[in-house]
Amino acid sequence: QVQLAESGGGSVQAGGSLRISCAASGNSYGRYCMAWFRQVPGKEREAVARIYQISGKTRYADSVKGRFTISQDSAKNTLYLQMNSLKAEDTAMYYCAADNNPVRCTLARPDFDYWGQGTQVTVSS
Repeated sequence: QVQLAESGGGSVQAGGSLRISCAASGNSYGRYCMAWFRQVPGKEREAVARIYQISGKTRYADSVKGRFTISQDSAKNTLYLQMNSLKAEDTAMYYCAADNNPVRCTLARPDFDYWGQGTQVTVSS
């Protein structure tokens, strides 16, 4: 089992920055990759960024490429998402997720095994 807990969400003006965090605990073998997803009401949860635990390789959605950076602090068992140049359309509930399945990690669909409770990010224009 893997437990995930997000923090750091809030409100920010367009063009601003925010960093959200995800504290992970439990079985580290359940985390082949970790990811950030986001969801707005009425839409499917979408992958924003993911990182592969061993290689450290990262992947980003086109909509956030160049603005968001996913990183991890292995010593602290914490995942981060640094969000810069925020836009109103970045407003969403952001979820931390983890999975041990390479196929699910590659496809980055919202069917990961482990999820946090989410943290709200609101960007005002």
